[in-house]
Formats: sequence, C-alpha cells, structure tokens
Amino acid sequence: MTATSSAALPEAIETAAAPRRWGAPLWVGFLLIVLTFLVIYPLLMLLFGALSDSNPVVDGFGNFNPSLEHFIKVLGNENVHYAFFNALAACGGGTVLAVVIGLAFSWIVVRTNTPFKRFIAGASMIPLFVPPLVAGVAWSILGSPKTGLLNTVFKWVGIDFRIDFYSLSGLIVVFGIYYAPYVYMFTASALQNMDPSLEEASEVSGASAFATIFTVTFPLIAPAILAGSLLSFVVMLGIYGVPAALGAPANINVLTTYIFKLTAWAPPLYNTAAAVAILLMMVTAILVWAQQRVLSGKSYATVAGKAFRPRALNLGPWRWFTFGLAVVYLFVVVVLPTLALIIAAFRKFLFIKDFDALFDMKAYGLSHFNSVFDNPLTMLSIWNTLKVGVITALIGGVLAFAIGYTVYRTQVAGRRSIDLLSTIPVAIPGLVVGVAYLWAWIGLPGGLYGTIWILALAFVARFIPDTVKALSTSFMQIHRELEEAAWICGRGVLGTIATIMLPLARPGLVASMTLLFVLAVRELGSSLFLYTSDTTVMAVLLLDYYEGGNVGKTAAFSLVQTLILAVLLGMTNWLSRGAAQGSARVG
Repeated sequence: MTATSSAALPEAIETAAAPRRWGAPLWVGFLLIVLTFLVIYPLLMLLFGALSDSNPVVDGFGNFNPSLEHFIKVLGNENVHYAFFNALAACGGGTVLAVVIGLAFSWIVVRTNTPFKRFIAGASMIPLFVPPLVAGVAWSILGSPKTGLLNTVFKWVGIDFRIDFYSLSGLIVVFGIYYAPYVYMFTASALQNMDPSLEEASEVSGASAFATIFTVTFPLIAPAILAGSLLSFVVMLGIYGVPAALGAPANINVLTTYIFKLTAWAPPLYNTAAAVAILLMMVTAILVWAQQRVLSGKSYATVAGKAFRPRALNLGPWRWFTFGLAVVYLFVVVVLPTLALIIAAFRKFLFIKDFDALFDMKAYGLSHFNSVFDNPLTMLSIWNTLKVGVITALIGGVLAFAIGYTVYRTQVAGRRSIDLLSTIPVAIPGLVVGVAYLWAWIGLPGGLYGTIWILALAFVARFIPDTVKALSTSFMQIHRELEEAAWICGRGVLGTIATIMLPLARPGLVASMTLLFVLAVRELGSSLFLYTSDTTVMAVLLLDYYEGGNVGKTAAFSLVQTLILAVLLGMTNWLSRGAAQGSARVG
C-alpha cells in the first residue's frame, strides 16, 4: 500500500463513518423496538396475566385487577407439585442417559480408531431432526403395554418380559436417546481441542487406557459435559410432544402438559396457566444462566500454544464393538421408530395377534392415508405450515442478519442491549412463548390473533437466538479489511453490506434461514395456543389425530410430516452448498 493510500484510509473510514454517527442511534432504536415488540411485550403481558384477575377474552385489558391469588394457588397446588416433580424426574433421568450416550459417542468419534467414524458422527445427530411428537408417537406404538410391537416380538421369541413406555421410565428413555446429540456437540468439540499429551502422561505413569479416560480425559472436559447436560435438561423441560404422547395415557403430567390442560378446561384458566408458565420460565432461566456461567469459566484449559493432533486410541478388535454400539443406537432411534410408523400407517388394524400376523399382506392397505387426505384440514395444515415456514425464514433471517451485523461488526452504543434482548428467548420454552403471545394479542383489536402472522412472529421470537448464533460464525470470519477497502472506494454502510458482507455471509444466511424453516415446520409448543381452525399447522393436526385415538391415521400423518422434513433438509443441504459455491466465486 502506498503512502497516499495509507493516508487516505483514515479519511475514507471517517467519511464512511460520518452518516453512521447520526444513523446509528436510529438503527439501534429501531432494532430495540422490534425486539421489544417480539420478546418483551409478550412477556410483560404474561406477567400481567399471572398477576391479575382479568380474562383477556371477556374483559380485554381495560379492566386490570392486580392479584397474587394465582401465584399463591400455583405454589400451593398439589397438581403443580406433582407436575414439577415429574418434570424434574423425567428430564433429570433423561439428561443422565443423554450424557452417557453423548459422551460415549464423542469419545468414540474423536479419540478412537473406530471404523466409519463419519457415519457414526452423522448417525448421532439424526435425532435432532425428528419432531418430538413423532418420536413419542413411534415409541407409543413400539412400547404400548398391550399392543406394543416390541412386546409382540418378545412374546414370539418366548421372552417373558413386557415393556411399558406409558410411564416415567419411558419418558426418561425417549428423552435420553433423542437429546444425547446436545451433549455430543459440546463434548466432541472439547475432546477435539484437548492436548493428548495430558493423557499420554497419565499412561506413562502406569494408568490403563480406560483408567485414563475417567481420571484425566472426562474430568478435563467437565465444563463441556456440564454445559451439554444443562442444555439437554433445558430443552427437555420445555418439550410438549413426548410427554403428551407417552405421559398423558398414564396420567403423568409434567409442567408443559399441565399448562396446556389449564387452557383446555372449560372455562380456560388463562391466569393460572400464565402463572405456571412463569414458574417454568424461571426454572429454565436459572438453568440457562448456570450454563452460561459454566461456558464462561476460565479453568480446565487444555489447549496449549504448540500444535497438536487429537490422538486416536487403538482399540484393536474392540473397535468393532464400538462400531456395533453406533449401529445399535442408529437402529433404536431411527430404524425401529420408522418401522413402527410404517407398520401402523399401512396396517388396517393395529391389533396384532402374533408375530406371524405382521407378515399377513391382506392386513395392509392405504386406508389410513386415504382417510388423512380426505380430511380437508390435512392439505390446509400442510399449506399453512409451508406459509408459516417461509414467513418465519424470511423475517427471521433478515432480522438475524441485522442483529448479527450490528452486534458483531459494529461498535455502536446499544449493541449489547440488542444482544441481550435477542438472547432472552433461550430461557423461554416454546410452550411459554405460546402462552405469552396468547396474552399479548387475544384481547387486542387489530386482528393479529388467529392469523398465520402471529404464528410466524412467535416462531421468530422463539428461534431468534438460534438464528443469530448460526450467523455469528459467518460474520466473525470476514476480515475487517474488506469493509475498509469498500469504504476507500467510496461505498457507504449500505453499499458495503450489499457488496461485501451479504455475498460473503450468504452461506451462513441461507443455512440460518433454512434452519428457521425446518424449526418452524416441526414446532408444536408455540402453536398450541395460537392456532385456529383456519390456521391449523401440521404439528397441531398430528396431535389432534393422536388424541383422537386413531393410531393408524396418526402414524400415516407422522410419515407425511417426516417425509416433508426430509425433503426440506435435503433442499437445505443443496441450497447451502450452492450458497457456499457462490460465496467462493464472489471471494
């Protein structure tokens, strides 16, 4: 760079920064207003509902009668205590199982010479893309105490053993096997970044390989294990689909199912539901805070200045055993539930006298699929789901890009407040978001409640932290000298964003928008309180089929939803590759 161009750089940057001096406060104010509208206002109305006797349907919001009665009733209600205990037991037990599975898989993939490790890594992430209600329905077909397919197989082979997934233990098992990927993501990354010389020193001292695992390896990644455990617990605590499918038949309520029951009674107990929702949100917020404290810790450093490669432990013949564990896990979480859904969807009657009856082709047909697609709500729900998904992806993607650029690429005053407001929904379960938006809009004029738009806005608020986090890496990978070069060439802020930031961040933006689309398609908790007969989405209709007692139609529609999700994920992968190639050409 010449002396002239070096001298011109500060002047060019100063010229580009001049309009930002007056535009930045307006921009920050705009983002704060948007986030307040999406996040803070619904939460304030939720608090309003919990602390008042007003009914938003009958009274609107003009008659505010402050009262602690609902909070006091909730805190002293034995049903709430029972639901709270069940939630802690199910989520706690599920978290322990998730830690065992996730930690085992991360160790196998990162630290051993197990064959086909890329396959294992991919298989371990599949449960993340299975809608919770679909997983619950599949395991209700497999593990029903009377008609469960697994019990039929046990009887056929002469095993005098029966399983019952309509139980607290059933909830724990399904939670554990489907939310293990959260632990895997944290621990695999920590193991990848850990200096293997620490383990080598232990073995030189005479410790066996397996003793080293439990005395050196796992203790050193304890923060990652704890962070993954807390995240798994938080996610389980806010799930509605699995407890609705497996807990409800045995009258096992957790906080999410109890909140929904409060609004389904006649008359609906909106105020009590708001109070229980705040209780659930407070517990979740404490756990999220604890997770953030763990992640911000400075101890347990295992990455030194020198370069190293993670060591692959030679398991010898045992490597096929670890590979077998991965195959068994994939079979349990993917193959078995899929087979159960296929059998229930195509079989005319689910009652199966014996194992041989499974192969009686006369018992199979398309009657359940015909019944599903004869229902006008089916195509309406699919169309509504796709519309909500597109709106959520577009609005959420644009908002996440704006927030991400402001937080990670500028030094404007107020960006920390924007970051904080956009992170708050991490501590708010989907069901609580639904209750909050119910209170925010059901009693107000303007016609937003009961439309597709309120669903989309709730989804944007629910998933904005995930979207911003997905985009943050793309922003941080772009060097500032590219923006400075654009300013030297006379580009303003908007011009620089359009010509430099947007093309280079396009892969991350496409990935985050398609992630939003997929999350919106499978979201149930936020939808339960916001849909009407005209805005029914697929997740809600699937729940209606299940609660109606028709297992065949439920399984058939589960396969339809799963197929649509699989197509969407395939399109996501294709779009992401296309965006990455386009970004490479731009670069």
